[in-house]
Amino acid sequence: MIQTLPYLLPTPGNGGELRTKHFTMPIKVLIADDNRHFRETLHILIAGTTHIMIVGQASNGEETINLATSLQPDIILMDINMAPVNGFEATRKILKKFNTIKIIGLSLHSDMSYCRNMLRLGASGYITKTSPYQQIITAIDEVFAGKRYIDKNITGDL
Repeated sequence: MIQTLPYLLPTPGNGGELRTKHFTMPIKVLIADDNRHFRETLHILIAGTTHIMIVGQASNGEETINLATSLQPDIILMDINMAPVNGFEATRKILKKFNTIKIIGLSLHSDMSYCRNMLRLGASGYITKTSPYQQIITAIDEVFAGKRYIDKNITGDL
């Protein structure tokens, strides 16, 4: 059963106060990464939240495209370095087909050129794999709310 529930979200720049946000529950997330251990760790961390549900995992871009079609997630955490179809190409194909799915690029690369490429393809956000757990959750929440999210560790100009 899908329901609307409040949860507390830290608000940057307000002295650490918490605000309540309402989202339709749960936010359905697909994790796409070629590293099984990273996928499973991310799954465990995210599964501990009350408002996000991992609906699937993909190990490459082609599998991600197929799962996006069958699972219709709200958000895809998309690794950019996968083979045979990389995250850039998978993002382009998924967003051409589904305008309701939001994609957050996920990479070890903190160089702005990778982020810029994902955003140019239509991604709604970009985070690094070294981001703290809470920042990944914040990225999911912000993108789900219709905002753009860029990791604070990204270097260079957008």
